[in-house]
Amino acid sequence: MTAITMPTGSAGQTPEVPRAVFITGASGFIGRALTARYKALGADVRGMDLFADPANNVVAGNLTQPQAWAEHAKGCDLFINTAAVVSLAADWKLYRDVSVQGVRNCLDVAIAAGVKRFVQFSSIAALGWDYTGEATEQSPVVIGEQYRYGVAKGASEHLVLAAHAAGEIECTIVRPGDVYGPGSRAWLSEPLKMAKAGALILPNGGNGIFTPVYIDDLLDGVMLAAGLPQAVGHIFQVSSSSATTCKTFFSHHWRWAGRSGAPRSLPLGVAVAITNVLWKVGRLFNSTSEAAPDTMYMFARRGGISIAKAQRLLGYQPKVDLAEGLRRSEAWLRETGQI
Repeated sequence: MTAITMPTGSAGQTPEVPRAVFITGASGFIGRALTARYKALGADVRGMDLFADPANNVVAGNLTQPQAWAEHAKGCDLFINTAAVVSLAADWKLYRDVSVQGVRNCLDVAIAAGVKRFVQFSSIAALGWDYTGEATEQSPVVIGEQYRYGVAKGASEHLVLAAHAAGEIECTIVRPGDVYGPGSRAWLSEPLKMAKAGALILPNGGNGIFTPVYIDDLLDGVMLAAGLPQAVGHIFQVSSSSATTCKTFFSHHWRWAGRSGAPRSLPLGVAVAITNVLWKVGRLFNSTSEAAPDTMYMFARRGGISIAKAQRLLGYQPKVDLAEGLRRSEAWLRETGQI
């Protein structure tokens, strides 16, 4: 078994292992992986999620009511906020309450707890979907009535950078690509269920850009961003070295579901119109589904992202290519009885 070590930075340095880490969303896909990695390195890891997990030192709570869990963060060196509304189909109010005001609540908790570094998980969704080329950290974030998840993520970045600029706490923002790997609900389990039902539909021939990053590579990027002094005050995009298409990525799910060819496709306008009706009907009957217009926009993303800044300043280098990452993902799906 390979020993867990800190990733190496751009000048051959390794970040110090924090004495104590607090992670929100600690029972989620990324939060759980971060918890395991930091624990393996010897850190005292604590967390918060919707449901308590005493075995992993996770207390119950949410971002809108920080008083329920703030005490648990006291004395930590590092605070990582992975919690958010993980949906492309929620209402504006929920995004504002959780993914915007909730981030300010996290900052306040971290400051009161004496935390030295605050790391905010954003998303490449903050860049929108209708741009071309490779977006950098200097590219504009999305605004408007569509793509609410991305708009909320851009707003959360503003809050965090404002706190840093005001000298309240040292902050770093990580914008992951499309994170997948064993344990991924969003990019493995849920699309597989849709493929099995024949309901996995991609707009525009599946030619939308997908930016996969394997979970282990993301953890390396986060630890460099959270631990190196040159990362303070910066946004870092963390993904793989190259993008692919939605058709290429999700054709694997189609095959795992026992189907031939590739997922079905519709023109973007048609897909948006259909999912808009489904979304509105779902709201009437209080049913939750990711069949929403913003999901179709995400699958029609026109541009990729650059990771040059993370490579240059942090020494970040993704190690798991798409073929290997999908091989490991398929093995996990088989081990867990999903295929």
